[in-house]
Amino acid sequence: MKKICLVIPKYLQKNEVFNIESPLNRDGIFDKYIKLKSEFRKHNWNLSTDDINTIEVSDVVLYFDMPKTLPSKNKINCSYLILVESSLIRPDNYEFEKHSYFKRIFTWNDELVDNNRYFKLNFSHLFPPNIKVDVKNKDKLCILVSGNKKTPSHNINELYSKRVDAIKWFESNQADKFDLFGVGWGKRRFEGPILLRALNRVPFLCELFAILTGQVYPSYRGVIKNKKIVMENYKFSICYENVKDIPGYITEKIFDSFFAGCVPIYWGANNVSKHIPSNCFVDKRDFQSYEELFDFISNIDDEKYIDYMNNIQNFLNSEDGFKFTGQNFAEVVVCNVLKDF
Repeated sequence: MKKICLVIPKYLQKNEVFNIESPLNRDGIFDKYIKLKSEFRKHNWNLSTDDINTIEVSDVVLYFDMPKTLPSKNKINCSYLILVESSLIRPDNYEFEKHSYFKRIFTWNDELVDNNRYFKLNFSHLFPPNIKVDVKNKDKLCILVSGNKKTPSHNINELYSKRVDAIKWFESNQADKFDLFGVGWGKRRFEGPILLRALNRVPFLCELFAILTGQVYPSYRGVIKNKKIVMENYKFSICYENVKDIPGYITEKIFDSFFAGCVPIYWGANNVSKHIPSNCFVDKRDFQSYEELFDFISNIDDEKYIDYMNNIQNFLNSEDGFKFTGQNFAEVVVCNVLKDF
């Protein structure tokens, strides 16, 4: 049996990343790894984490995002790279001279795909059997679920600050129609030199700093343990990617909304409708202001809303929808690895 090494962070080693019962497997995020291991097993290949199948003894090495240590020359022809994060988060993923250290590369980036060295691989998700097509029991209008991350100043296409714009507009104009969830919105911490960060030990100063810098969010409702259960209560969800106008960059955000039976208000990939039908979501780019957007979502009748739900369900059951599943992820990787052996 040939061995495949999955290079993974230490907390996911000992094959924990393949454990469906793991407490770390929130919202089924391990699904693509579990499917990948199963698909390789069908061909009598053993996929394990790099503490079990080490790089040195493995016939194939799989990397998720650019490793700090590049493959040695004798390992290039058996090393495969899966690019997950965008250049906003991981600029090193797109230092193209490093790509020569890998036999093949898998990416969501449509501009790179040539089906020779670069192969299309979407962000993948564990699809529910069906979604709840409902409007009568949705007593809330709009939700935003996201971590409060530091806004990158080096990228003009970042959307972190645009999420904040949306939050501030709703809080100022339609506070009773909007709720915010996620990590990091409840506190504002000092950053920078160690002496400045020492002020984080004084809660009063943190609170004062938050007020003075406009980092107070009255709409904040806390951290979510289960996105689906909470989001099911809302008609719409603001789903902005971390960065806009990158072809094919479609992450879990819009799918979290789909699975909860919640219509996404989407902003991100400039070619999103090439991959997901435009009748499944509200395109933020269609509105000149939040006043226009609010007028649209607050006046949609039940029939139109149910149309969105049915369109979403049809997409999830379609061939195009399958391309975002863990099974498709596994089949694409296995097919393009095995053809080299």
